[in-house]
Amino acid sequence: MSGHGEDPVGAVWGGAGPLPIPDFPVSPSSWTVADAEMSMSAHTDAPVPHVVAWNLTRRCNLACSHCYISAGAWHGGEGELGTEACRAILDQVLEVNPSLLLILSGGEPLVRDDLEELAAHAAEAGATVVVGTNGIGLTDARIESLMEAGVRGVAVSVDSLRPEYHDRFRHGGGALADTLASVDRLVAHELDFVVQTTLTRGNRHEVNGLAAWAADRGAVSFNLYFLVPTGRGDRMKGLPPEENEEVLEELVALEERYRGRMMVRSKCQPQLMRHVFEATGESPLHNYRTRCPCGVHYCRITPEGKLTPCPYLPAVAGDLTREPFRRVWEKAALFQALRHGELGGRCGRCEYREVCGGCRARAYALTGDPLGPDDSCAYDPPGDRALVRPRGEVGYGDAAEPELVWTEGARNRLNRIPSFVRGVVTKRVEAFARERGYQAVDLEVMAEVRRALPVDFSKRLPFFLERADAEEVDRA
Repeated sequence: MSGHGEDPVGAVWGGAGPLPIPDFPVSPSSWTVADAEMSMSAHTDAPVPHVVAWNLTRRCNLACSHCYISAGAWHGGEGELGTEACRAILDQVLEVNPSLLLILSGGEPLVRDDLEELAAHAAEAGATVVVGTNGIGLTDARIESLMEAGVRGVAVSVDSLRPEYHDRFRHGGGALADTLASVDRLVAHELDFVVQTTLTRGNRHEVNGLAAWAADRGAVSFNLYFLVPTGRGDRMKGLPPEENEEVLEELVALEERYRGRMMVRSKCQPQLMRHVFEATGESPLHNYRTRCPCGVHYCRITPEGKLTPCPYLPAVAGDLTREPFRRVWEKAALFQALRHGELGGRCGRCEYREVCGGCRARAYALTGDPLGPDDSCAYDPPGDRALVRPRGEVGYGDAAEPELVWTEGARNRLNRIPSFVRGVVTKRVEAFARERGYQAVDLEVMAEVRRALPVDFSKRLPFFLERADAEEVDRA
């Protein structure tokens, strides 16, 4: 199994669900297909799909204990779409948003000979393309070919720095050594990478050490995944809610420790946001303005071309081999429910439901209802407290029309930034310009921002403010 996730700014990328994949709904308690169909006319303006994860294959050289797509070497490519079919679907997705973050994952995506072709096709159209891999196949030659194809980042999974744990968890002898060697090669080639760790009882006390190692190696982000019981993971149990709370408190402290150097995030555990709001001080996490993004700004394509809300929520919204992406994205009852439905149980009465809302995939796995409660949370809301609203004028995923004059070159550069962060970047660049008395934003101003503003997460320049700016300034 390759990487996980949906972190739109730090370049994180995702997986899938078990076979057979059920069609929605199974047992929705708070939102029905009829409700969704009746509400279509009231919700005609669909949000933008900022992040699309595509599990290109179920083939894999490992057989990880928690794999949500149940990948392994016994799969022979049966059912997965060929190159031309993938290109056709890509064109439909990019027609809706050419500036999205595209996550190419598996299984192990490096087993596909056409990975670079598909990456290049999307990158040339304007997408930011990243790859999720277990890293074992990341030779120097493969890293170079991915970079030449326009891939901007890679996610690698490291569940422990102890080979006796990592290799057993991933069901692959020598897997840790191979993955750590791939990280060294990524550093040498200066390709941004994310470290992904799945939290279990076996590595619970390694979280701080893993984050420190990731930061020392130069990772863009350290993402800690909380188990969702789906795929092979349905035989595993996550930590109890009280222990999840302790880990989230650790992550808040780690996020502050590495801020400006490396992002630290929880995945499939949006309850982190409650801890962020309760903590003192400001955090870039406040730029996340929505509850669980699956089906709202984020979706996943299976190897067979089915569209689901996220890798961990296997209910099918539509079949992209039979109907266009735009229609499924805008009209599917499942997506309508996730965007407009009322949450049930504790999540529904919680004052943090707009900034957290619980993991919808875990709710679905445990209750059959994607709007049900997420019982991995220890907080029992009284139900009578004022709703906690997102902070800040603009958040990730929000649009922001420029208020200053932008030259053509600067606007072209802005339009190449991934859509999910474009609004935040627009506001920050304009604030930077105003503080220095500039009346317009040109390539020189953007180059100055590029040098002075790390955009919260890396002392190295993030991939969307890197070489192109300098090259354009040189040409100007």
